[in-house]
Amino acid sequence: MPGEKLLASTIAKDYQEEITSFVRSLASDGIPAPLLVGLLASDDPAAAQYAEWTRRAFLADGLRYEVRRVAPTDVESALTDLNTDPNVHGILVYYPIFGQEQSLSGSSIDDYLRDSVVPSKDVEGLCHTYRTSLYRNVRYLDGDPSLKCVLPCTALSVVKILEHAGVYDAKKTVGDRCRGRVVTVVNRSEIVGRPLAAMLANDGATVYSVDVDSIYVFEGGRMRAVGAAETPESCVRRSHVVVTGVPSKGYSLPAGWLREGAVVVNVASFKNVKADDALKVEGVKYCGMVGKVTVKMLERNLCRLYNQYHRPGLRKREGRREAAHFAVSAYTAVVATAALALGLAVLGR
Repeated sequence: MPGEKLLASTIAKDYQEEITSFVRSLASDGIPAPLLVGLLASDDPAAAQYAEWTRRAFLADGLRYEVRRVAPTDVESALTDLNTDPNVHGILVYYPIFGQEQSLSGSSIDDYLRDSVVPSKDVEGLCHTYRTSLYRNVRYLDGDPSLKCVLPCTALSVVKILEHAGVYDAKKTVGDRCRGRVVTVVNRSEIVGRPLAAMLANDGATVYSVDVDSIYVFEGGRMRAVGAAETPESCVRRSHVVVTGVPSKGYSLPAGWLREGAVVVNVASFKNVKADDALKVEGVKYCGMVGKVTVKMLERNLCRLYNQYHRPGLRKREGRREAAHFAVSAYTAVVATAALALGLAVLGR
C-alpha cells in the first residue's frame, strides 16, 4: 500500500469547532473573547510567519490577538507590564531573541525571559512551572484536576497529529496510550525536541532523542545515554514514529531508514525528509508541516488559561502561585536587566 500524506489543515479542523464554540458561549453571556498579546523583538522570518498565521487564525475563530514590536532590551519590561495587566489573558514571545547569549542567572537570556511569564498567562507552556511539571509527569497544578498544566504548542501539535494517525490507543488509560511504541525525535531543543520526547515517554513510548553529538533514551520518567553501537539509523529503523526538527537546509534523513508503516512528522521549517521518497515506503504516513495544528493548540491553551484563571468569578485562583512567581523573580529581574544593559554597553564600545 502506498504512503499517505497527512495534511495539517485537515487535522486542525478537528479542533476549530471546539474553539469557536467556546468563543460563542462567552459572547452569549456578553463576555469579550480572550486576548493574546504577542511580543515580536527580532527579524527572524519564521517568527514573523508564525505571528501572521496566528493573526489570521485568531481573526477567523473570533479570538482577540495583538502583536507588539519591541526592542530586544525592552522585552523584559513589556513582560512585566503584561503579567500584571488584567485585560491580557495570554502572552506569546516569538523566539529566538538573544539566542544562546548567557544571562546573569546562568541560563540563556531567552530562557530567562521564558521563565518571566506568569503561569496563568503562559500559552506556550514553557515557563519553569509548566516545564518542571512536564518533566516530572505532573499533569495538574497543586494536584487540582481543574488546573490542568499547559503543554508546549508545537510538541502538543505533534501529539495531536499522532493521535489522528492512530499511534495512540484511546482504549488504554492516560499515560499508557503509547505503550509499545518506539519513537525517534531528531532534535533536542528546549522548545520542541526535549519536551516532545518527555510527553511521548510520559504516555508510555520508548523515545530515542537524537541530536548533533548524542543519543539518549527517554523512558519511564528517566533519560539515559545509549550504547556506543547505537546510531541515528539504528534508532530510526526500529521506530514506529519519526519526528524531525532540524533547523538546517542541509540536513536530510534518508527515507531508506524508515520502517514500513511508520508515521513521519516534520516540524522544521526545512523539509528534513523528502516527501516523495518517504511516501514510497509501504504504509508510511507523512506530515510535512505542523504550523496550522500548532496555532490551534495555541488557541486551545489560551482558552484553557482563560477558563482556569481569568473568567469572571475565577480571578482569585491566581493567588499564591502568582505572588510566589513575582517574589522569586523580582530580584533577578532587576539584576538581570542591569547585567544585560552593561553587556550591551560593552558590546557597543
